[in-house]
Amino acid sequence: MALLLCFLFFLILSSANACDRCVHQSKVAYFSKASALSSGACGYGSLALGFSNGNVAAAVPSIYKDGAGCGACFQMRCKNPALCTKEGTIVTVTDLNPNNRTDFVVSSRAFSAMARKVPCVYKNKNLAVRVEESSQKPHYLAIKFLYQGGQTEIVGVDIAQVGSANWGFMSRNHGAVWDTSKVPAGAIQLRLVVTSGYDGRWVWAKSVLPSDWKTGGVYDSGIQIDDIAQEGCSPCDDGTWRN
Repeated sequence: MALLLCFLFFLILSSANACDRCVHQSKVAYFSKASALSSGACGYGSLALGFSNGNVAAAVPSIYKDGAGCGACFQMRCKNPALCTKEGTIVTVTDLNPNNRTDFVVSSRAFSAMARKVPCVYKNKNLAVRVEESSQKPHYLAIKFLYQGGQTEIVGVDIAQVGSANWGFMSRNHGAVWDTSKVPAGAIQLRLVVTSGYDGRWVWAKSVLPSDWKTGGVYDSGIQIDDIAQEGCSPCDDGTWRN
């Protein structure tokens, strides 16, 4: 896997904080193949190649946030208008970049700019839950969330049998993967803590996994997450790029 470094300056919007949509300067590196990032720390595997048309990125720890930054979208463009389009490109975080020489390592397809965090938009798609192959009914359940819209981070997951008030909690195993060894019997409901900037709220998916859930299965949660980051910093985003 060839890693190519670029030391041109790029414009970033929201490099490390969900509430910060100001433009920043940084540097970026890229892999020649998007598949190099698909087996990354977020645990998306080959599913990552379907995010943002294969425009995926590895982010430094301050953006990766121990996995809370997985699935976040950033808009990128180069500062030099002679080299890059004005619109730039949108990437989805799928991996951890431990090299602090650059904020992001992106797929070559996405290499045209640097980042501003923008809402993820999945038209006509609800938040989905995929059951990981490591799950072993009834002793262990591992899941990941797909099609997480808006400018959001899932920071907590509770689990219970449908119709029960006996809630337990799931732990973040790695990246976007959550797990528990206390698997409820029957159909399963989930309750999520979703943050957007400084604000957080509970989101309740009343019936997600059927009683006969299977590993590798993808299940519709019946809910959509599309919160936009609430500004907790100086107002600076008027929808235009600044050089």
